[in-house]
Amino acid sequence: QVQLVESGGGLVQAGGSLRLSCVASGTINSINDMAWYRQAPGKQRELVATITDGGDTNYRDSVKGRFTISRDNAKNTMYLQMNSLKPEDTAVYYCHADVVVLVRADGFWGQGTQVTVSS
Repeated sequence: QVQLVESGGGLVQAGGSLRLSCVASGTINSINDMAWYRQAPGKQRELVATITDGGDTNYRDSVKGRFTISRDNAKNTMYLQMNSLKPEDTAVYYCHADVVVLVRADGFWGQGTQVTVSS
């Protein structure tokens, strides 16, 4: 069984910063791509940023230059540094990982962490 646990969310004023973490645990051989998603009330879940096991990254346009995704493969942990936060960044943030268990890769989700940005 594999678990992903996010932390680091909270309430912050516009212009502030937060750092989210996502720790994967369980029967893990390796982790391929990892990603952060978010879902605002009444909206669909959207992709925020992705990172490969080799460290290649991609971001949605609205967060480029403000958010930085990173990972520590030795700790099975992914991060999202969020700077210059805006009210429109308010959402529940979820981590997703493509985890290899024994010889099979499956996608796993965390439970989400709330980020609220006040104006």
